[in-house]
Amino acid sequence: MRATSRFILPALFALSLAGCMQTASEQVATTAADDEAFCQKNAGPVGSGNYAACMKDRDIAAGNRQARMDRTHRRVSEDMLNGR
Repeated sequence: MRATSRFILPALFALSLAGCMQTASEQVATTAADDEAFCQKNAGPVGSGNYAACMKDRDIAAGNRQARMDRTHRRVSEDMLNGR
């Protein structure tokens, strides 16, 4: 009984978490739709100068967030390798 529960419980846990995961393409599509909705609401109709500036600002902000996340991941990885 114990050997069976050692394999079944982790498998059930992994399956329950897998249902919550988003793929990278789903995240990109969701982010693009959110950005478009935000800019249409706050900056004006699609094609206007304010809309284009809003989309550009959102794109720059997303790039900055990704770069910050990459730097943090690299720093944490280096700290783990160096035993800190």
